[in-house]
Amino acid sequence: MTILIDPPAWPAHGTVFSHLVSDTSLIELRTFARGAGVPDRAFDLDHYDIAAFRHDDLVAAGAVPVEGGELARRLLASGLRVRGGERAGSKREALLARWDALRPTPSGAWHTVGVALDARWREPHRAYHTAFHLAFALDALDLLLADAAVRGEPVPGPLAWRARVALWFHDAVHDGATPADEEASAALVHDLLGPLGGDPDEIARLVLVTAGHAPDPDDLAGCLVSDADLAILGSGSGDYVRYAHQVRAEYAHVPDALFRQGRARVLESLLATDDLFRTPWGRTRWQARAATNLATELTTLTP
Repeated sequence: MTILIDPPAWPAHGTVFSHLVSDTSLIELRTFARGAGVPDRAFDLDHYDIAAFRHDDLVAAGAVPVEGGELARRLLASGLRVRGGERAGSKREALLARWDALRPTPSGAWHTVGVALDARWREPHRAYHTAFHLAFALDALDLLLADAAVRGEPVPGPLAWRARVALWFHDAVHDGATPADEEASAALVHDLLGPLGGDPDEIARLVLVTAGHAPDPDDLAGCLVSDADLAILGSGSGDYVRYAHQVRAEYAHVPDALFRQGRARVLESLLATDDLFRTPWGRTRWQARAATNLATELTTLTP
C-alpha cells in the first residue's frame, strides 16, 4: 500500500489543493489521513483534497509525492476511482434538481427539505452511505420502474413517488447502527415532511423496510425501495469491490479482526436469503451477480 500526493495545483477557496489517494485501500487512506490530522470533511469519494500548506507535512508523514498524471493512473489502476460521470449524478445541483422535480409545483419549503437532506448525505464521517449511494439507489429505482413498464406492468405514479421520496430519507441518519439509524431516519420523515403533507406515515414505513430488507411480497413499494437500496450488491465486480472498500472505510474505527467477523456474518446472512431481491425485475437484473459478488468477498474475510 502506498499513499500518494500530487503537487498543489487545483485552485479553490483562495489557495491551491493537492490530491491524497491510496493505490490499494480506502481504509488505509482514511487511517493515514486521520493519523496526520486531515479532517474527514476533506474526503471526496476516492481522495482527500489537501490545501497547499499541508503538502510538505503529509510528505514528511509518509505520503509519496508524484506528478498528477501518475497519481491519476495509480488511482485508476487501484479500482477505487469514482468516474466523472458517476460524480456528476451525485453533485448537489443534480440531486436537488431530482428532489425538486418530485414536487409538481414549485415550493420553497419543499426545496428547503431537499437541501437539509442533501447536507445529511454529505456528512464527513460517511464513506459509503454518501450522496453517491443516494444517486445510485435513485438510478436503480428508475431501472426497476423502466423494466416494469417494458414488461407491461407499469408501477402506479403515486407508488413510485413514495418510493423515490423514501430513498431520499432511508439513510438520512447514519451512525452505523441498525435499526436505530432507520428508526431515526423514519422519525425525520415526520419532522421534515410532515408539515408539507405527502403521506409521511407511508414514507416512514418504507424507510423502516431498509432495516431488514424483508418486505411482504405484496408490498410493491417496499420491494422497490429494498431492491434499489441493495442494487449495489449486483453491480459489476469492479464497482462491487470499490463498494466493499467504501464500507470498510466507513467503519475505520472498528478493529480489522472485529470488522471481518461482523462483515462475514452480514455476507453469510445475505447469501442465505433466496429472495434477496423482492421484485421480479430486481431478481432478473441483480440476483445472480449479487450471489457471485457476496461469495467472492466472503472468501477474502474468512480462512
